[in-house]
Amino acid sequence: MSYFGNVKQIKFEGASSDNPFAYKYYNPAEQINGQSMEQLLRFAVSYWHTFTGEGNDPFGVGTAVRPYDHLSGMELAKARVEASFEFFEKLGVPYFCFHDFDIAPEADSLSETLKNVDVIVDRIEEHLKTSKVKLLWNTANMFTHPRWLHGAATSPNADVFAYAAAKVKKGLEIGKRLGAENFVFWGGREGYETLLNTDMGLELDNLARFFHMAKDYAKEIGFDGQFLIEPKPKEPTKHQYDFDVATGLAFLQKYDLQDIFKFNVEANHATLAGHTFEHELRTARINGMLGSVDANQGDPLLGWDTDEFPTDLYSTTLGMYEIIKNGGLGSGGLNFDAKVRRGSFDVDDLFYSHIAGMDAFAIGAKVAQRLIDDRVLDDFIAERYRSYTTGIGREIVEGKTDFHKLEQHALRIDSIDNNQSGRLEQLKATVNKYLVETFASVHSS
Repeated sequence: MSYFGNVKQIKFEGASSDNPFAYKYYNPAEQINGQSMEQLLRFAVSYWHTFTGEGNDPFGVGTAVRPYDHLSGMELAKARVEASFEFFEKLGVPYFCFHDFDIAPEADSLSETLKNVDVIVDRIEEHLKTSKVKLLWNTANMFTHPRWLHGAATSPNADVFAYAAAKVKKGLEIGKRLGAENFVFWGGREGYETLLNTDMGLELDNLARFFHMAKDYAKEIGFDGQFLIEPKPKEPTKHQYDFDVATGLAFLQKYDLQDIFKFNVEANHATLAGHTFEHELRTARINGMLGSVDANQGDPLLGWDTDEFPTDLYSTTLGMYEIIKNGGLGSGGLNFDAKVRRGSFDVDDLFYSHIAGMDAFAIGAKVAQRLIDDRVLDDFIAERYRSYTTGIGREIVEGKTDFHKLEQHALRIDSIDNNQSGRLEQLKATVNKYLVETFASVHSS
């Protein structure tokens, strides 16, 4: 059975194409700094938004129309597997991601639930044998069911902690079985509503204990995928423990986990934390902790996690600048943790949205590589900090001075009149110029 019978294989047709079912800028074979776009971008489809999302929002029920809507329970789960692999292959993406309860329904008991998961994992495993698509990462849903109302690894209820451990244990086994290249720990409810009833110290200690046990079990079974933490500042709790990359890094360093984990940075979570996408990427990159990316964007006029498909070329350019500077994403990738808008309810919209996001990141990659090749920002930054390459500045950097010497140097300064302009507007105009030039070159070729 074909679930997307009116859509053929999505191919690169170039900027002049009017075919809505074609890539205009994403050419999987095109080389960027010695890597193909497919190798550099490592796109992944999110199972949850794409196949289980119903198009609901905080104020309305679902609107999505899907070819398997008439099914329920395990029959629905099986149909989604068939539909997903048809979608992956027609879209031409190399990866996908899922939570455990995206792929199989939760039953009344944990044992029955895990049996459901096993049935669907069997089917996924069969498809993986004949498909080029791979599992980028899997994770455990520990936020939807009422048992998680106070958290999972940070719950005040030890039984909940144990239940969470059983789910992650199973998730690691699934990851090893399906060849997952990463395993994500998304702390959906690992936070608090009020300190009036919270033992923050115990909760953070328990979260660290949980991560160390996960590390030990992964080693025991031979799962060598990268562990990832996905920071998020709020929703559903007012204060999440993994607020942003910097907060997460401090936690990892305190509990001796910094060599085990990297970060899965999400663009919309960055903006919810009051940062830019590129800020979170750079914070992870300069600390050697950038592992993977959830590619989406938020709506600045709405105050929640809207998970829109990424189409902001300025954001994708600056994001790819950090990713390329990082040497790529290693075992990570660009996962579209994004959902079509509630008004985009038919199956064609699933293709249109992914094509838009993949083209947006392809443009961003091309522009970012040109900025790096021409050292546009590197040279400006090097000149701006040139005072630290000679004299007292170099002594500061090399640790060869102290407050006594610095005071003596300062007393010899009559006036500080050598500050230079930051040229922010000029730099933004330069990035715009590169964007326009890249478009022009693509359209003329």
